[in-house]
Amino acid sequence: MVQTDGIVPVTEWFPWLAEVPGVRVLFVVLCVVVGAVFARFLVRLLGRPVAQRFSRQSVAQTIIRGVRVGTIGSALLFGLWSVGVRFTDVLLIGTVLSAVIGIILAPLIGNFINGVFILADQPFEIGDMIELEDGTQGFVDDITIRYTKIFTLDNTFLVVPNGNMRDRDVTNYSAEDERTRRTLDLLVTYECDVAEARRIMERAARNCKAVIEGGPDIRIGVARYNASPDCRVHEFADDGVLLRLRYWVKKPYKLGKVQSDVNARVRELAADADVEMAYPHRHLVFDDTSGIARVGLDPDDAPIGDADGDTSAEDVDGGADASDPGGSDAETESERSGTRSGGGETGRERDDDLDRRPDRDDQDANPPG
Repeated sequence: MVQTDGIVPVTEWFPWLAEVPGVRVLFVVLCVVVGAVFARFLVRLLGRPVAQRFSRQSVAQTIIRGVRVGTIGSALLFGLWSVGVRFTDVLLIGTVLSAVIGIILAPLIGNFINGVFILADQPFEIGDMIELEDGTQGFVDDITIRYTKIFTLDNTFLVVPNGNMRDRDVTNYSAEDERTRRTLDLLVTYECDVAEARRIMERAARNCKAVIEGGPDIRIGVARYNASPDCRVHEFADDGVLLRLRYWVKKPYKLGKVQSDVNARVRELAADADVEMAYPHRHLVFDDTSGIARVGLDPDDAPIGDADGDTSAEDVDGGADASDPGGSDAETESERSGTRSGGGETGRERDDDLDRRPDRDDQDANPPG
């Protein structure tokens, strides 16, 4: 693997080095170290001009990394060339290994390719505030060829491979304009003053410092929107009138706090005015097709003398027929004649018992001595 034609190894330049064991390896390592030192010098020399030339920080950092890696790689190749390594053999071995390793490292290679697309498409930049599709919010801390590093609002680092970043839906709050529009829905009753409710919601948003009170219209594409808070009737719902408030926030960094402040302010103002927030109502209607409704009584509300909370038939009938004393007395008398407390026998059962005892009349007629 040592070259013999055209290139003289370093051991032939300095014959005394041939007696040192492992001199070729040491020379290659020395070349890599020198290349690393030289690469550091180039980065310091080219860092500022490159940053001024490219406005995007991620692209500038990628170029600087390329200069560093290219310098160290060139030093390594020079070291191998100096010890007499034939590059045709190195390329052959590298081709075979690339075919085997390429299958294993396919995801890594995909991340590299997606990293190039992210740098070219410019969906976000270092320092931008973004939100992932799972709700994670944070600032882009670094963009490399392999991954994107996000500094979340929970004070943690999230490293996402570039392949996953391209597959996700990413919301960029810092792109072009940091002003962000938020929405608040409020359902009020049909009986309240809807116009007053709209004015209250707009005034509540304007009272928050982080909300844009007014000014020139904000342009989005070819459309222009009012910068001041605007509340409109969005829908006539089943339980009330749905109002929708849209307002602009100056900075997107504390959206949760701003929305909480607006909600609390709306609640305070609505409590002092003739505005009632609606909630679902249900009316139950019973007719001939509804069947029988059984209503239970609370034991605390039961009539006195009934421990179980159930009202007897006598009490119910007596109360219902208080206006008819004759009927009440007749009904009570029939109940007394038909029911006896001794053993619970009814009048019919007692008559049957007398029929089975014919000698009862004789005994009554001739009482004993």
